[in-house]
Amino acid sequence: MKVVLFCGGYGMRMRDGVSDLPKPMTTVGPRPLIWHVMRYYAHFGHTEFILCLGYGAHHIKDYFLSYAETASNDFILRGGKVELLGSDIQDWNITFAHTGLDSPIGERLRRVRHFVEDEEMFLANYADVLTDLPLNDMVDEFKRSDAVGALLAVPPQSAFHCLEVEEDGRISEIKSVQDMPLWENGGYFVLRPEIFDHIPEYGDLIADACTPLAQQGRMLAYRHTGFWHPADTVKERTALEARYRAGNSPWMLWETTPQREPLQAVIAGLGAPEPRL
Repeated sequence: MKVVLFCGGYGMRMRDGVSDLPKPMTTVGPRPLIWHVMRYYAHFGHTEFILCLGYGAHHIKDYFLSYAETASNDFILRGGKVELLGSDIQDWNITFAHTGLDSPIGERLRRVRHFVEDEEMFLANYADVLTDLPLNDMVDEFKRSDAVGALLAVPPQSAFHCLEVEEDGRISEIKSVQDMPLWENGGYFVLRPEIFDHIPEYGDLIADACTPLAQQGRMLAYRHTGFWHPADTVKERTALEARYRAGNSPWMLWETTPQREPLQAVIAGLGAPEPRL
């Protein structure tokens, strides 16, 4: 299936006031967020990507146009020539589509309609959230339905507490929001082309399309309580970086223990190893 990635927003909560990188280009380890998301989809066999570009489009274009396979693959340097022992993106097809600087998500999707409208269904993603979601299960559940769209549902991530307050101001109950029967939009979508019939010009995907469809009983939620981590803020990205450096990267489903152990064994005596992709 084709994968539409929304990567044209300003990412103001991630900005440091110095860099003009778009949010999907902030890094976790040596690779940007968008690469991690794309590797996740490629792990499930989905390697045809449509990038909805906007702010900072040149950074994303330049990254892939000058992509360095040696950054995350073993290789041999023989006679000054590089022989790759693995590859990340050689089988990927990437469409770079400028969808406007200030377009809402729904409008960005509308502007790439011609790339996916002939498909039975397609995938979409905000390109700033990492997860170990079993994608095939979500897709299979959606295929069995007559819904127009499905989205990943995850428990609330906030650490805030909610209060039950009586009329006289006394608190009768305190609950963590994570313990309440609530679910958040996790940002991973499976959609049928009919979704375009519900998105007005310059509309929003959730407010203008998914919400009315949900009221009609035509949206599915795939509930996932496993790993899910956004990167909307510097703090959240730093937490992902710390996980990566500690070798605790559950979203990297494409990595297997047999691939990692030989390298770790070789450098075990050289001090703490640097994590590899």
